Amino acid sequence: MIKTDILIIGAGPTGLFTVFEAGLLKLKCHIIDALPQPGGQCSEIYPKKPIYDIPGFPEILAGDLTKNLLEQGKQFEPGFTLGERAETIEKLEDQTFIVTTNKGTQHHAPVVAIAGGLGSFEPRKPLIENIAYYEEKGVEYFIKDPEVYRNKKVVISGGGDSALDWSIFLADMASEVTLIHRRNEFRGALDSVEKVSKLKALGKINLITPAEVTALYGNKKLEGITITKEDEKILLDTDYFIPLFGLSPKLGPIANWGLEIEKNAIKVDHTLNYQTNIPGIFAIGDVNIYPEKLKLILCGFHEATLMCQAAYRIINPGKRYVLKYTTVSGVDGFDGTRKEAPKVVIQSIK
Repeated sequence: MIKTDILIIGAGPTGLFTVFEAGLLKLKCHIIDALPQPGGQCSEIYPKKPIYDIPGFPEILAGDLTKNLLEQGKQFEPGFTLGERAETIEKLEDQTFIVTTNKGTQHHAPVVAIAGGLGSFEPRKPLIENIAYYEEKGVEYFIKDPEVYRNKKVVISGGGDSALDWSIFLADMASEVTLIHRRNEFRGALDSVEKVSKLKALGKINLITPAEVTALYGNKKLEGITITKEDEKILLDTDYFIPLFGLSPKLGPIANWGLEIEKNAIKVDHTLNYQTNIPGIFAIGDVNIYPEKLKLILCGFHEATLMCQAAYRIINPGKRYVLKYTTVSGVDGFDGTRKEAPKVVIQSIK
């Protein structure tokens, strides 16, 4: 049985920042995540994608943001159960919780913070007859390491920000980049659309619209695709086909925990501390919903901060907490000094 003060479900940016905020309050955290490494989507889907709206960082790669958050929180020695999915929850008579994973690992805590982002997710796949055969043989749904595509022919399909951003990013890396969208208009940021248009004019991106990829061919791996543009069939040689049609999010087992759900997200009290309809269980980050909700990492950080204050009151009933600024009190012990952070080894618990 793993015991902690705050059990965090989800090791994305919001969950990782919760460790730091809780640590300032002398609260210990343990994190469960179904992925084999911390970072959530920032590590699993787009570690090399730049993020532009993190305060203090005009630009930071998603993977580097994860590393920084881990570094910031490791001084408080969080625990990790990785590669395991939170499966069931039980509320005990003393109002604490036991959360059990799909591998049987049990965790005991008075506060549970669900920071699961979009929940469990699957890529939305195009309806191409033999696409499953070519998965991991030239068909990819995420770009984890852009170096894989250096000096390769790459076809990207989609009309949102991911399709536009990766087309721009790979334009100077791949030997050939082709962007295909079924409409002439894109859903992504106007600035990205303009960049793609400029790269097309410079001959760095092939842009084919309105069109769809309708067939794949190759022997042991992908060798080419068929593009249907109106009534025309175009055969194009390629090394990689990357359809970026977004993710289909699912809450998974959490949806069966008795929480109030709306639009595949967890309803919370946004006017106070992001607590759910079950006292002691909170939801922070993209997994929650409330009026005027913005799904931004920045907002998740704010929600985590207020949630930790509420957790402190639950764990220390009747004890008054006086807010102290880290610029004055420091981090370790609020004594104005800072000690060297201990080395934390992250590993899955079998």
